[in-house]
Amino acid sequence: MTKTPELPFKVKDQAHLEIPLSDGCRLSARAWWPIDAGPVPVILEYLPYRKRDGTAARDALTHPYLAAHGYVCVRVDMRGCGDSEGLFDDEYSEQEISDGIEVVNWLASQDWCSGQVGMMGISWGGFNGLQIAARAPEPLKAIVTICSSVDRFADDIHYKGGVMLGENAGWAATALSWLSMPPDPEIVGDRWQDMWLERLKNTPFLLERWTQHQTRDTYWRHGSVCEDYSAIKAAVLSVGGWHDGYRNTISHLVSNLESPVKGIIGPWNHKYPHIAVPGPRIDFLGEVLRWWDHWLKGIDRGIGADPALRAYIMDSIAPAVSYAHRPGRWVAVEEWPLRDSPTTLSLNGRNLETTPGPVNRPVHTRLGCGQGTGEYFPFGFGPGELPDDQTADDGLSCCFDSAPLQQSLDFLGAAKVTLRLSADQDRGQLAIRLCDLRPDGTSALIAHGFLNLRHRDGHEKSAPLAPNEEFDVTIDLDHCGYHLPAGHSLRIAISTSYWPFVWPEGRDVTFQVHSGKVHLPVLPPDAQSLCAFGQPVSAQPRAERVLSECVESKRIVTDVAKGEIRHEILGDRGAIEDLTTGLVTGARVSETFSVRPADPGSARADFRWDRTLSRGDWSVSSAARVEMTAEAGTFAINMSLSANVGDSQVFDRSWKARVPRS
Repeated sequence: MTKTPELPFKVKDQAHLEIPLSDGCRLSARAWWPIDAGPVPVILEYLPYRKRDGTAARDALTHPYLAAHGYVCVRVDMRGCGDSEGLFDDEYSEQEISDGIEVVNWLASQDWCSGQVGMMGISWGGFNGLQIAARAPEPLKAIVTICSSVDRFADDIHYKGGVMLGENAGWAATALSWLSMPPDPEIVGDRWQDMWLERLKNTPFLLERWTQHQTRDTYWRHGSVCEDYSAIKAAVLSVGGWHDGYRNTISHLVSNLESPVKGIIGPWNHKYPHIAVPGPRIDFLGEVLRWWDHWLKGIDRGIGADPALRAYIMDSIAPAVSYAHRPGRWVAVEEWPLRDSPTTLSLNGRNLETTPGPVNRPVHTRLGCGQGTGEYFPFGFGPGELPDDQTADDGLSCCFDSAPLQQSLDFLGAAKVTLRLSADQDRGQLAIRLCDLRPDGTSALIAHGFLNLRHRDGHEKSAPLAPNEEFDVTIDLDHCGYHLPAGHSLRIAISTSYWPFVWPEGRDVTFQVHSGKVHLPVLPPDAQSLCAFGQPVSAQPRAERVLSECVESKRIVTDVAKGEIRHEILGDRGAIEDLTTGLVTGARVSETFSVRPADPGSARADFRWDRTLSRGDWSVSSAARVEMTAEAGTFAINMSLSANVGDSQVFDRSWKARVPRS
């Protein structure tokens, strides 16, 4: 991060701003004010992640910097979270969206606000910014949505291609842990423990709910802004990263919104682009200020001349589980989507060729496939998060390779694979990977896609296959920005499982591939131009003291005695003291994904989160545990939560459920 430049306004910080709701509930906000700026626009960030300690380090870099340029920045804890009153019910619920609309209108009515409001957020805050914009509250003129989704079923952390993600249970454990901590007594006073116990007693069983909804029903359509893009009236800046789980949203928004929209996608993980890895980082806050100045203050900052999409085209490099930097180049695409038709290759024997040919190759169930998967949400905390060399997984898949390229290709967009298949069972799933076969012998993942074949006619219903009858399917791969040099080859790898990225079927399935095509999103040279961003800047980091260091590890264990493969992940965030609030926070997570390759019904995931929060003689802790197994016809779930004040346990509860696999 470069040095903070001279700023136009000095900033004051208010630790607790109460926002009243119409039902009497009061939300707690932290606010940053530009001193002597007069009425100015407000930038809202609205999250469950505990402003007092959870996002405090990140907030210190961002909100004071924006406030110093003439905005009031308001970071609100959602109902039942952090220091706010009430009870949390679910992610992206009607309660959450309605509360958010009330907050927008309340902010706009204050005498220190000019009447113009913007929303900014990453992940959860990126989601609800879009969802609130779809309700079109009058003061909300613009949003910046980072690492978000337009479709809660097709492209969130629960399902992908209709197949349940391994992180569905992991996210339930993470949410359970985040919601398990109390408000700060310095903010809410002596009632902190009563508020906390009421929340704990009303903890929702989210994993059961998410697992019960295995098709794209009304539960998932709620909050999915793709249901009606025209409902969004605010100007939208959509931002994301190629190493994030939400890499497809930027294209969806730029392609479909009727309101003003621009997109930026870089090589980043699930982080704000001025602090993300892999680099290069950009002057994200500078881009955000251009956006706010234009839409909230009416200042011409050249937004109208920006291209529809600015994207980073990553160079081919040897696969590794982490990178500090990805070489490549920034390109500007004036119009998106591209009008040119994609390049098409056909399956022919064992090859990818320009002309189709007979195939007739089997794809057997290989539960060991997926060891090089990487994690669904790379956060950049430690090793092992990105996809590794795919060669071992390719060996357990049905692969089709092209000849070495005579000329280099640039990909920007989503590849599409069409297949004609038959299956020996009435169900099954496909994992399709597009890989770069490099001259050094490694196989680098470019993009992948998944499909629950009972959803082949759409995710709204589940229909069995007719065994041994041929059928056609189309699988959309994730969007990518990738430079494939001359001399490299392309590979399409097809498998019936890819654990632990997605949960496997509960039985062995064998497919026969009869024919197929691959449609590649080739970016024509005349559809792009080079562009650049400034170096990242921010406000000064918060004052903190590291009491114990972060420890991260990941290993893949082949247990011969048990006939089992395990992914074991440990993340100990250490202990950190905020020198302003005096709060000391600690968090530790362990994750284990296991499967016996000889038993399709043996897939299992275990998650344990331990959190601590203290100040002086006051201390609290929580332990959240989630276990999930996928038997042949059932998902079995066990969940528990306990909480302590000091050494005394004040709460202990368990939940159990068995959910049929639809």
